[in-house]
Amino acid sequence: MNSPERFRRALAGEPVDRLPVIEWATWWDQTLDAWHAAGLDPALQDLHALHDYFGLDRQHQFWIPVRDEGCPQPAGFGAPILWDEADYERILPHLYTDRLLEGIQRECRRIHREMGDYAFWYSLDGFFWFPRTLFGIENHFFAFYDYPELMTRMNEDLCAYYKKVLAIVNEETEPVFMTFAEDMSYNHGPMCSYAQYAQFVLPYYQQLTPLVRAGGAHPFIDTDGNVEPLILWFLEGGIEGILPLERMAGVDVCRIKEKYPQLLMLGGFDKTVMHKGEAAMRAEFARILPAVRAGGYIPAVDHQTPPDVTVENYRIFVRLLREVSYAPYEPCGSSGVPARSLG
Repeated sequence: MNSPERFRRALAGEPVDRLPVIEWATWWDQTLDAWHAAGLDPALQDLHALHDYFGLDRQHQFWIPVRDEGCPQPAGFGAPILWDEADYERILPHLYTDRLLEGIQRECRRIHREMGDYAFWYSLDGFFWFPRTLFGIENHFFAFYDYPELMTRMNEDLCAYYKKVLAIVNEETEPVFMTFAEDMSYNHGPMCSYAQYAQFVLPYYQQLTPLVRAGGAHPFIDTDGNVEPLILWFLEGGIEGILPLERMAGVDVCRIKEKYPQLLMLGGFDKTVMHKGEAAMRAEFARILPAVRAGGYIPAVDHQTPPDVTVENYRIFVRLLREVSYAPYEPCGSSGVPARSLG
């Protein structure tokens, strides 16, 4: 069974030889710098080469671009690109362009031609995320009140563009899942109210998730922090899965699986224990094992592997992750509780 087949069957709840064993997020540059300084072959820079080196399953992410090369850039992290409607008009020729669509088509064809044994997934800027990249982090929060019409216009334009994108992706590729990049939760919960979500975000999920599923992909949300209060919001929009499920924010994959057995999950393994060695990592895998056995959950690091994790400890993590990937499937009953305790 190759990687895309394994992904599809695992996410569909069908019998599988084992779960995918992946590092879904790009490694931090600080992590790779530390590994290379400690003796890792400096030629190992390419992500696909690193996947093969560590014995991870092959997967490839394509982050769909929205801003063309000529688009103005923020002065720094979280800084604004625009302030008002006039600025949006000024940069509009650099957004949602035909040149971007042509490049997306070329890249999709290359992926399909060259990566048949890779599990392919793609990411779209979400409808909370994208206005923030234009307004900047601080101004974005004020824009809900100061520029609601402009926020709506941005997201309507983005949704129309994504309908064209999805027509290309669905025609040219065979994705296993996708993510809407949002980061709309932090360690205490959502960054906006439900009313704001329902006005500015939800309608666009409801338009796009049927198109995503029509292409064979499961729609996921990528949002950090404590996502549990937002799960019902996302389900209403047709979202099927969530990642990265950060433990430091209090997220509990077993609690989620009991309450929402239909929800797909990816991530959930507490990255802060990886540097502590095998015993600590075994204890963390034991914590999440009931959710693994319940199905519809692919365990992985709950974001990116930190730079304090040595190559040796990362190898231990991959070995233990592979062990857990063979855990017997015990689907949840009608109550959502796994059929058998771990014992």
